[in-house]
Amino acid sequence: MIQFVDTHAHLYDEAFDGDFDETIARIKENGVIKCIFPGIDSTTYDRQTLAAARCGDFVAQAMGLHPTSVGENWKKELDFVFDAVEKGSYVAIGEIGMDGYWSKEFIGQQKEVFRQQLLLAYRKQLPVIIHAREATEEIFQVLDSLGGEVPRGVFHAFSGSYETYSRIASYGDFMVGIGGVVTYKNAGVAKSVEKIPLERIVLETDSPYLTPVPFRGKRNESSYLVHIAGKIAEIKGCPLEEVAAATTANAYRMFGL
Repeated sequence: MIQFVDTHAHLYDEAFDGDFDETIARIKENGVIKCIFPGIDSTTYDRQTLAAARCGDFVAQAMGLHPTSVGENWKKELDFVFDAVEKGSYVAIGEIGMDGYWSKEFIGQQKEVFRQQLLLAYRKQLPVIIHAREATEEIFQVLDSLGGEVPRGVFHAFSGSYETYSRIASYGDFMVGIGGVVTYKNAGVAKSVEKIPLERIVLETDSPYLTPVPFRGKRNESSYLVHIAGKIAEIKGCPLEEVAAATTANAYRMFGL
């Protein structure tokens, strides 16, 4: 069977409360051999940790403070992340980054939180999972400010141009996470995927969000990775097996799975 890794899935979300075990079983039946659960903040920590424990070795965890969770209490939330990373076992620092879409009220604080978590990842020799939404230039500014202390990582939910990818690649060992958006009609990222080397792509669903065609509009889950991989194969004119093998190897190397 073709094997896949979902490098970004919020399967601990409330959307799966009614059928969590059945969903995990279905995901495994569809060739997914590993999922990574990214962190959000202190309020989702218990839910994430308990869900991961139910899955055993099938799930690896990341820990980080999501940019949309940066608010008045950002210092307390950041302390929580640092403490959790010291005590727990994580394969990445994430989901971190910047988001100017929902609100720009705390954009300055987002920048500082992002910077501190990048330095944490560098110190721990862990990759980062970067969320960039309407704040790509600001993210590049933070990366520029780090000098040589830039960790490896993944730009999650990548939907940018090839020029943006090239800028990302200039920072070192970075990959892009390609998800359901690539299957959407007139998706601009398809042109980028055509040029981005397969060795720089990992698969992700961002479940329960960003559901690929033909299930768009329904709850997303990791078993739909095959549709994302299939679209990448179509764009690149290569076999599905090649996409699966390359992206799985990429995920294992990047996250030390």
